[in-house]
Amino acid sequence: MRDAPARRGQRSGPRHVAIIMDGNGRWAQARGRPRLFGHHAGAKRVREIVEACPALGVEYLTVFAFSTENWKRTQAEVAGLMSLFRRYIQSEARRLRDAGVRVRFIGDRVRLDPKLVGLMDELEAMTADNETLHLTVAINYGSRDEVARAVKRLAREVKAGRLDPEAVDAETLARFLDTCVLPDPDLVIRTSGEARISNFLLWQSAYAEYEFVDTLWPDFTAEQFAEIVRSFAARERRFGAVPG
Repeated sequence: MRDAPARRGQRSGPRHVAIIMDGNGRWAQARGRPRLFGHHAGAKRVREIVEACPALGVEYLTVFAFSTENWKRTQAEVAGLMSLFRRYIQSEARRLRDAGVRVRFIGDRVRLDPKLVGLMDELEAMTADNETLHLTVAINYGSRDEVARAVKRLAREVKAGRLDPEAVDAETLARFLDTCVLPDPDLVIRTSGEARISNFLLWQSAYAEYEFVDTLWPDFTAEQFAEIVRSFAARERRFGAVPG
């Protein structure tokens, strides 16, 4: 379901917005609180952004919750984050289902706690028929890891004789990515003032527009999100072509 890019020069709102939710720890530390306090505040902000999407015409929202590199954080912070993920799924499941939100998770689930994976599976099944908003949560996700796993799956198909290696192109590889059923993001937002993409949707964001904002994630309001989404329509997306 990987849609072709919008035609050259087209101006419209973003159909798919991806967000690198950065700044939770700094937000908490600035208030003299532990980093997990910031992560809890950030989780509440996710709900507000999800609720804002349909009225803005955003059909797909992808959020970066936990990267493959985040395991390097302290054991206490990682354990706290995993507990937060479990509680968030349990507390938000019915709300998301009733709001028409379809939830998917991307990333490598092998390293995750089986109880958490079970909750993820249940939420995906519970919301599978929803279409108001497609919410994708990247957890234990890294784009390089995703591409490596995709290449392994592709190589197995070639080895089994089900795929002609001469027929492999960019679209072939895209079908093996975690995001194979999603359109590529039109807009990627990163909060907290950092201007880097941190191994997030590298393949999929080849022609995405980027917006780097100074606001820390727990302070990133639905109003600020709406302003960015609306301003996107003024951008001319040429996809490598020249104005004509």
